[in-house]
Amino acid sequence: MICSGAMCETSRMTNPAEIEAAHERLVWARVRKYPDAADFARAVGIKPVTYRAYESGQNGFLKYASTFAARLGVPTDWLLNGGPLMMGEVATAEITDESAAEHLDAVLLPEVEVAYSMGGGSVNGEYPVVQMVPFSRAWLETLTRSPASTLMVARGDGDSMTPTIMDQDIVIIDRSDRRFNSQDRIWAVAYGEFGMIKRVRALPDGQFQINSDNPSVTPIVATADELHFIGRVVGVIRRI
Repeated sequence: MICSGAMCETSRMTNPAEIEAAHERLVWARVRKYPDAADFARAVGIKPVTYRAYESGQNGFLKYASTFAARLGVPTDWLLNGGPLMMGEVATAEITDESAAEHLDAVLLPEVEVAYSMGGGSVNGEYPVVQMVPFSRAWLETLTRSPASTLMVARGDGDSMTPTIMDQDIVIIDRSDRRFNSQDRIWAVAYGEFGMIKRVRALPDGQFQINSDNPSVTPIVATADELHFIGRVVGVIRRI
């Protein structure tokens, strides 16, 4: 749990209007719903070590503010700018977010901003979360036994995985499943500086063949050092 010195004092404050710094308001709101900061970081799809810098004030969190606010049940404007926080505002935000999802037996998965390439490649990195997307808990359990906190949503980009995955299809990625133990499954991978959605086959010499379902796309051969498994694709959602 992230809590030391002034941060612990912030988490104990009962009047949120007295909190002057944005990162201290983040601590105050977070501890009320997620006592462990690492759990909250994983819930919004951010590495705990990265999130630690937001709560300590080392880095600003403007691009994540709306995601944090929705998850914590507080107004985004209050989280960024401060001022009075009425309990009614907190309750309303909670009803429209996690409480509603729980009532509907749904879970909220983070959707990352940058599409995984199914063509030329999208720059790989720590993608910002643009929104939390509700999914049926029962339906997700038919796809994977992994907890929802390890899942994220992304959009495919390109046509190299046609017809299995089309351009702008939504893919569900299980980030806890990174151990290659079966041929020709579809993975979210990082190759060089690019993120991709591809089928992967292990070769006898220890290298990997990165394959596309579109037969017009040439396979790529990568060494174990060049290929990083981000997670296995466990579901695809398509607009018709």
